[in-house]
Order: sequence, then structure tokens, then C-alpha cells
Amino acid sequence: MRQLRRSGFFIPTALTAVLWFKGRYPQVPGWGCPFRALTGIPGPGCYLTRATSAALTGDFQLALDFHLFGPIVAAALLGWSLMALRKRRLIPMRVALAPMSIITSAFVLYWLLRLVLSYGFGVVGSPGFPATG
Repeated sequence: MRQLRRSGFFIPTALTAVLWFKGRYPQVPGWGCPFRALTGIPGPGCYLTRATSAALTGDFQLALDFHLFGPIVAAALLGWSLMALRKRRLIPMRVALAPMSIITSAFVLYWLLRLVLSYGFGVVGSPGFPATG
């Protein structure tokens, strides 16, 4: 635990680097969506890793095609990495509950909209949400 406290501030930077690498080399295997594996329905985070990776490599159009929150997560990861390195802490600042609630609500609403458009109306919203029929 002491080692994590001393060097844990490198975790956001390592995560950002891995996602950037995955964006440069998409053939690198990753994890599938556990929600989709259990239910057969794409989860709220399906294709978010690919979208974040694409945004980190500068391909914002591809990132938005995968998931609307990809560029937002990429920017947040970059900011977290820089602040963690500067302050030498894994969690460099307090996180306010109200903004997190708003972001979480927007994330869930976006997921529900993708489900309704894809499965209800047959509109292909992203690679993970195919049209039915």
C-alpha cells in the first residue's frame, strides 16, 4: 500500500499512454463489454475505450462515431494525468458530487437515446448499436 501511495500518481498517465497506444494500434486486443456479454444489449460504455483511444490520437471524427463521450473522457484523462503528475497524488483534487451527478445522468441519457434510436427505430447510431430489421 505504501508503494501505491508513493507512485500511484503515475496510474492516470499509464492509463492514458495505454489508450493512446491502443488508438495507434487498434489491432491490440482489449476487453469486451461485460454488460453486453451478460445481456446481449450494448452497455453505456460500449465503444467508449475505442472512442477515447481515437480521440487521444487526434481522430475526433472516428471518436465521435464510436461514442460521444470519447473526446470528453480523453480530455479528462489528460487533465487528470497532468494534475496527478504535478501534485504527485493519484487523486489530486476533490471531486464535487453535483457535476458528477450531471455527467452521469447525461451519460445514461445518451445510452438510452442510442438504444431507442437503434433498437426502436432502426437507426444505426454507432458500430455497437446495429439497426434491427
